[in-house]
Amino acid sequence: MTRDRHPAVRGTERLVLRQWREGDLEPFARLNADPDVMRHFPSLLSREQSDAMVDRLSGHIEAEGWGMWAVERRDTGEFIGFTGLAVPRQDLPFQPCVEVGWRLARDAWGHGYASEAAREALRVGFDELGLTEIVAFTAVANSRSRAVMERLGMVRDAAEDFDHPAVDVGHPVRRHVLYRSVRP
Repeated sequence: MTRDRHPAVRGTERLVLRQWREGDLEPFARLNADPDVMRHFPSLLSREQSDAMVDRLSGHIEAEGWGMWAVERRDTGEFIGFTGLAVPRQDLPFQPCVEVGWRLARDAWGHGYASEAAREALRVGFDELGLTEIVAFTAVANSRSRAVMERLGMVRDAAEDFDHPAVDVGHPVRRHVLYRSVRP
């Protein structure tokens, strides 16, 4: 991964959405090891898994010019998580698709950052990439992310709710809800 050489790629009033940097690895690993942040995922991530995720996300941005960007606050320069667009790696029943997603550190919750950054990601998807639809999905019980999806104007497609193939049968986060947004 080539880190620390990339200028900000996107921005909002309060946030910078950018390529990943070496300095993001430690705070991202802490975020991925936080039980509150990872409550709606199958497991916490080890440092090695977290670093590998950064390599994968950074590589996609390097290759495509878009992806799951690192997010930092404009006022402090603090890394707070990621937001962006991705093509899911799993075989999902509603593919092909592009998803909008986010994961923020616990102390960044409740400030509207997820909605603000995801709104910019949707804009990029529709206005710059020419997508006609973008999806979002999460575990049924993840009310915080579902609220972000609804604030973004996404609509739940209950007929397409699904069991996530990367989550073990019987795991409490296996069942997922699907939301859709179409080009305005």
